[in-house]
Amino acid sequence: MIWVGAIIVLLTFVAIVKRYETRLVLFLGGLAMAAAAGKPLAAMDAFAKAMVNEGLVTTICTVMGFSYVMSVTNCDKHLVHLLAGGLKRVKPILVPGAVVVTWVLNIALPSTAGCAAAVGAVLIPTLIRSGVHPAMAAACVMSGTFGSTMSPGLSHNPFVAKLAQVDVMTVIANHAPAVLVVLAIAAPMLAMVAYWRKEGPDAERAAAFQGDGQAFKVNLLKAIIPALPLLLLVLGSKQLGVIPTVTVPQAMIIGAMLGFLATFQNPQEISKGFFKGMGDSYGDIMGIIIAAAVFTQGMQIIGLTGAMIEKMKASQDIAIYAATFGPYFLAILSGSGDAAALAFNGAVTPHAAQFGWAISDMGSLATISGALGRTMSPVAGGLIVCATIAKVNPFEIAKRTAPGMVLGVIAVLLVFSVR
Repeated sequence: MIWVGAIIVLLTFVAIVKRYETRLVLFLGGLAMAAAAGKPLAAMDAFAKAMVNEGLVTTICTVMGFSYVMSVTNCDKHLVHLLAGGLKRVKPILVPGAVVVTWVLNIALPSTAGCAAAVGAVLIPTLIRSGVHPAMAAACVMSGTFGSTMSPGLSHNPFVAKLAQVDVMTVIANHAPAVLVVLAIAAPMLAMVAYWRKEGPDAERAAAFQGDGQAFKVNLLKAIIPALPLLLLVLGSKQLGVIPTVTVPQAMIIGAMLGFLATFQNPQEISKGFFKGMGDSYGDIMGIIIAAAVFTQGMQIIGLTGAMIEKMKASQDIAIYAATFGPYFLAILSGSGDAAALAFNGAVTPHAAQFGWAISDMGSLATISGALGRTMSPVAGGLIVCATIAKVNPFEIAKRTAPGMVLGVIAVLLVFSVR
């Protein structure tokens, strides 16, 4: 049965790499393993249980509802234009600065493709008009899209928090040093690549765009609204405790209300946007989590999870390398940082203590590694969005983001290893 399970897992990941529908592939893989073990209904039970996961549903759906409201009210555009305008004034650090700006914005807009579209639509043309090569401009935006690992709305963070039985801000605070180390590597590394390839700000390239582009008048009040829920969560976290504790749903609902007050837009449109965001996130994000729960249940029933754990007990190194490079390489091949990380965190991370690891450490390691792999994948949705805006080949962007992400995943492994 273990070998049957291993073959099904391999076929499942091959199908994901070939870009078949991720939710369908994970569900069928889990169902096949449960059926092979003679317990097909257990897969259905896992599906139903994951559907009503209170901590995940409330967090993910309200975050994406708030994100949609920011789009409806154009508050996200004001924030992007505010940061992009400041960036244009410091051309010597234009390339690494663009990575940092995207990274910060990706915390407020945790969807990779959504952030790439919202930020890229403004920042990529701004960089190109400043003389940055189009492929490098797109790489600047894509390189910052691992900032979502610091967002309470990223599906993995509440998932790991529930496994570790802590709040989501504790998980984020725990892995923040590792993510910041990656940022400190990725931004300068991309600047070096731009220097070596002579693709940074160039007067001749910029001259071709003189007078090009329309002015955008930034409303400062609207620009700060997207950051307010995050500020409430940080100030109310256990680490600071400046204000009473604020839950993620509370912060996002408050943010949506402030978005209405700042724009005085039709409240019906804001309401429709909020609930559309909730619904879309349930289908797109929770759908993957639900399907992954079926997959991990199938692995457990057929005995594959137990066999993997027994092998990993023999060496802590096996566990840490699996958590790091498994999600990382699959994300590069498939363009998704979710499938492998969620499968690993569902199957192996709950048993982290048996390998001498904390659940939050192992879960975050898999999460960050998957995000870094996706950031250098030429088939990732966000990268394709950036390529479309910049009008370049996706592989040209991946070549430029890869050096920083390779060094980044090694750095993350070292940071968690020395804890």
